[in-house]
Amino acid sequence: MLTKERIKKSIDTLSEEPSIDEVIDTLILLEKIDQGLKDVAEGNVYTTDEVVKHLLK
Repeated sequence: MLTKERIKKSIDTLSEEPSIDEVIDTLILLEKIDQGLKDVAEGNVYTTDEVVKHLLK
């Protein structure tokens, strides 16, 4: 879950005058990372073998 503290820390890493696009990109990246971590914790992942088999179809 995104928290205000994590958002603030991420925003603080941007330049002094970030564009709105940079801010939005940072927030989207944080959300995607959180979703990925949640998926891993819940076991919603594929093994390398599963991915290779799917790609070879």
